[in-house]
Amino acid sequence: MSIIKTVKELEAWSKNADRKTSTLGLIPTMGYLHEGHCSLIRAAKSENDLVVVSVFVNPTQFAPGEDFESYPRSIERDYKLAIEAGADVVFNPETEEVYVPGSSTFVEVTGEITRKLCGASRPTHFRGVTTVVNILFNIVQPDKAYFGQKDAQQAMIIKKMVRDLHMPVEVVVCPIVREADGLAMSSRNVYLSQEERKQALCLSGGLKKAWEYLNSGAEDSRSVKKLIEIIRNEIEGQSLAVIDYVMILDGETLEEIADIEPGKNALAAVAVKFGKTRLIDNRVLSVEAR
Repeated sequence: MSIIKTVKELEAWSKNADRKTSTLGLIPTMGYLHEGHCSLIRAAKSENDLVVVSVFVNPTQFAPGEDFESYPRSIERDYKLAIEAGADVVFNPETEEVYVPGSSTFVEVTGEITRKLCGASRPTHFRGVTTVVNILFNIVQPDKAYFGQKDAQQAMIIKKMVRDLHMPVEVVVCPIVREADGLAMSSRNVYLSQEERKQALCLSGGLKKAWEYLNSGAEDSRSVKKLIEIIRNEIEGQSLAVIDYVMILDGETLEEIADIEPGKNALAAVAVKFGKTRLIDNRVLSVEAR
């Protein structure tokens, strides 16, 4: 199967694939695939008859001054990795194919879920994400769509969009895939210098220390304030790290909480810049039964 570039080509493929009797999984990506993406493709292949991977660097989710122009791109590499992981089709449209000339329609999720974390520092970002995901859902018509837990807020927002708009798509969120040393896999990791890459381990390190302290049995172990302090201390110990945010919020609603209660999940999320590279990471925190 060659790379599909247009909506009409995808529609023709879909018709030939007999979608009436086949289930289809979609993995929306911006390309420069890594093992995290491949794990999503394999998950989709295990649960569906057909798998489509979209590769599209979406301009509407980048603010002025962000890395849209320099975002890493290699469609030949992406195609090889996607097919090896089990994809049936790689959909790689041009911008004009996704946003038709004169396009001025956006899909936006509002409320606290989009105003915190990345939504606070990148206020137009999620409008671009929900708009392009909506367009891709309309084009591909998937039964299931697969997203990574590394982009936890994004996954929560897309789930809300699907629920609010009664979209016939099941959103599947798969675990974070990490390098052997703990760094969350990201296409932007290629931007890091050797020293930045080394120091970036403070993200996963700080989140791990918070989880360990939460389950240590210490008197203040469930205090969100204390757990944030632990994460910040780990990150601030690195000379090149510039913190965007360190937050621990309710794992379902992203509402602020003072303590992590037994039986409930909290989301510990961080965003940190190393030079021009902004990295995010998160961990679900919960009190383990003793």
